[in-house]
Amino acid sequence: MPPPKSPMIIESLLDTDLYKFSMMQVVLHQYPAAQVEYRFKCRNAGIDLVPHIDEIRTELAALCQLRFTPDELLYLRSWRFLKSDFVDFLDLFHLNEKYVEITPSASGNGEIEIRIRGPWLHTILFEVPLLAIVNEVYFRHVSAGLDLSEGRRRLQTKIGLLRDTPDYGGCRIADYGTRRRYSRHWQREVVTTLREGLGTQLTGTSNVLLARDLGLTPLGTLAHEYLQAHQALGPRLRDSQVAALEAWAKEYRGDLGIALSDVYGFSAFLRDFDMYFCKLFDGTRHDSGEPFDWGERMLAHYQANRVDPRSKVLVFSDGLDIPKVMQLYAHFRGRCLLAFGVGTNLTNDVGPTPLNIVIKMTRCNGQPVAKLSDSPGKDMCDDEAYLTYLRQVFEIPAKQAV
Repeated sequence: MPPPKSPMIIESLLDTDLYKFSMMQVVLHQYPAAQVEYRFKCRNAGIDLVPHIDEIRTELAALCQLRFTPDELLYLRSWRFLKSDFVDFLDLFHLNEKYVEITPSASGNGEIEIRIRGPWLHTILFEVPLLAIVNEVYFRHVSAGLDLSEGRRRLQTKIGLLRDTPDYGGCRIADYGTRRRYSRHWQREVVTTLREGLGTQLTGTSNVLLARDLGLTPLGTLAHEYLQAHQALGPRLRDSQVAALEAWAKEYRGDLGIALSDVYGFSAFLRDFDMYFCKLFDGTRHDSGEPFDWGERMLAHYQANRVDPRSKVLVFSDGLDIPKVMQLYAHFRGRCLLAFGVGTNLTNDVGPTPLNIVIKMTRCNGQPVAKLSDSPGKDMCDDEAYLTYLRQVFEIPAKQAV
């Protein structure tokens, strides 16, 4: 039987991904006046979300009533990389629904518009819970009463494949599935089952609430929005990626040292990720493009900069399933340290087709910002002229980011 419905999908402000808190602290300390805009996109064709707008708005209103509890704040204070003034700020913090607009798309095709506009410091925590709300509201209606036994069977198959295949005991995964989970209850069941079935082969979860409740390590560093915002916050545009990495290092002084490599395409990243950054950061994360080629180029880049790749972490997190994790592990093991973040394939593989939904930053301080992805269809910007200019500045041919 499905779990009983809760009056709220999100019951705690910890029910989000770690990198939201790590980025938010940088915003508080370095960019407290920044103004931003985010927009929602559903990449699936033919999904009608309009009938669910009122329910999504109701869940949003409930989300905005939440506050961090004393126990939650005490947990956050236990992390060495969060500073006391930031946790003090969270003690006063709440999300405000005045910053969010949810309307039917003008196209009339069932799509919805979600726009988040306001101070970055006060809007950064909307993305993950709002995506989780849209997912759960949608699947409540399209798969009401779904028997989750098929999802449990698939999950046990994945666990058995990773756990029982010879020579893969060192292959470890983490849960990255909060944003596109089938439901809150299902993600908790999945992560609990992974912990019991995989033991040390489960390294942790990006979800802070589950990490706390299940005694796991919370995982994450930074997301695309952080580097995108620096297109409007940094010095000249060409130096924005370097400025973002420098600001991160200034804040964390060696903690949370995984750099994201695909905001301007991988070639542009490698041009900026010089010997200084190679030595300073613990590793890099792959989130678009062909992963084997990315890994080979990253290892060669470390070698060219006189850094032993075996001391650095390659984090793979782009649309992974367990077979792909195992292929990557077999290819790269012994040549570097490896980490794998698996999302939708763990937390929304129960039968119905998952939603491919995102909320991306599109403007900062009134200026357009964008990601030039290594994968087709992942770019998201409302200003084509700016995209053209960005490609020119970072020497990326049109419609190509490699």
